Amino acid sequence: MNLNVYRCNGAYLAVDCGLGFGGNDNPEVDVMVPDPAWLVERRKKLVGMVITHAHEDHIGAVAHLWRSLGCPIWGTPFVISVLRRKLGEVGLGHDVELNTVQPGGSFSIAPFECQFLHVSHSIPEAQALVLRTPYGTVVHTGDWKMDPRPMVGPPTDEAGFAKVGEEGVLAMICDSTNVFEEKPAGSEADVREGLAKVIAACKGRVAVTCFATNVARVESIALAAQAAGRKVALFGRSLRNAVTSARECGYLSQVHDFISEEEAQYLADRELLLICTGSQGEERSAMAKIAADNHPNVTLGEGDTVIFSARMIPGNERAVQRMQDELTRAGCEVITPDDAPGGVKVHCSGHPSKAELQRLYALVKPKYAVPTHGEWRHLSEHAGVAEDAGADAILVEDGDVLRLAPGRADVAGSAPVGRLAVDGPRLLPLEGGVLGARKRMLYNGVVVASLAVDRAGKVLGQPQVSAPGLYEADGEETAQLSGELARLVRDLPDSLRGEDDALREAVRAALRKAVGRRLKKRPNVEVHLLRV
Repeated sequence: MNLNVYRCNGAYLAVDCGLGFGGNDNPEVDVMVPDPAWLVERRKKLVGMVITHAHEDHIGAVAHLWRSLGCPIWGTPFVISVLRRKLGEVGLGHDVELNTVQPGGSFSIAPFECQFLHVSHSIPEAQALVLRTPYGTVVHTGDWKMDPRPMVGPPTDEAGFAKVGEEGVLAMICDSTNVFEEKPAGSEADVREGLAKVIAACKGRVAVTCFATNVARVESIALAAQAAGRKVALFGRSLRNAVTSARECGYLSQVHDFISEEEAQYLADRELLLICTGSQGEERSAMAKIAADNHPNVTLGEGDTVIFSARMIPGNERAVQRMQDELTRAGCEVITPDDAPGGVKVHCSGHPSKAELQRLYALVKPKYAVPTHGEWRHLSEHAGVAEDAGADAILVEDGDVLRLAPGRADVAGSAPVGRLAVDGPRLLPLEGGVLGARKRMLYNGVVVASLAVDRAGKVLGQPQVSAPGLYEADGEETAQLSGELARLVRDLPDSLRGEDDALREAVRAALRKAVGRRLKKRPNVEVHLLRV
């Protein structure tokens, strides 16, 4: 959920606008976005937004939040292609001012003079952002690593970083994700060679799951399939969209046209390779459906191979392991980055190791270092690397307002921050009434009672009670609750039975107490009262 804001001479510039996932901490939520309320209050002074690259945690919230922000957007051709498709899906295809900047290009968003610098990452056209202001230059790295052979796009522009460093850099805001790894993250070229060896040795159907926007990885998989005499089918909407944007921008020129899911059904096992979404165990992804054996167009089983060309993001372990277990149970051989045959690489990280961080600090030589990305332990470790390189490290949390200049850099205040849940077309506060009720229902269930009474409060007919998730429909327990409800209303004082709100609240309290007594739970109770 990256959403960064820089202010200079009263003008605000946003950098990135990403989403996150609910996971184990918020099981009632699929997708979350940052709450932009603080920035919305200042939208008249918001001069623009720059997107560093097209990963969901940097671009995914734009379509959800743009109506609130209303600013022009800058990005590389691949970013703009991906973003245009996302905006079109929510009816904003012609409303947003999208400005295309070539990778490595310069542009002005007054009072900020901006420059992109090439960085290697697991997506095309990832860029670091250089912000030049009257008070100093800031380098915002985004996600990056140093890959000598990235396969798609040029390597990280070390000469460009060194040149900016010679000019003098006030502060560098830099990626901490992989700081505990001592050695370089490895090259995409090594992964291409590893995938080719593994796929060439497979006999049955082969399925590979990776991040949809890792175009270099998709190309490596497809080229390995072609060399092995296999045709490639894409399974997953986000994967098809990413490939469409990649082809629009001139990538994947060596790759043959992909076949459709329907065509894949009619190929012999040895002739087919699937590239699937779902490397993180996402419940509705293509790989999750295949693992659960409920995909409409393809099955995997005995003699087939599934390659996970991605590492588990912390928090996703349970979902990924469950999916891998289902595939193994079906008879598939499952290959992960930790157990690839012969020790070959089927994945490498897109983030810098400690050695790569040290190299970048030697080039940029910032006065201040602001570690970002990862947990507090990552930020602290990164701070040590920065200080060893001669920079003053400043650790900040979400909402901190860091004054970089004039004067000594320091946390000068805080802005309110929060998270919103994407619920269909709505954005809901994560701690608000709707989602709070949903979370309570998840753990404590819900009871719905319907009853009709006359003007005096006498029950007409038989009250109806349902408790989905607590009792079976039409079971003995709900019949007992219905009987208790009728007796409760009959025994209430006339003053309560004659007032709708009082009667409704008395029924609600009694049902909650009755279920609590039986099940030791405190369900949400809804009462529908009809006075005849």
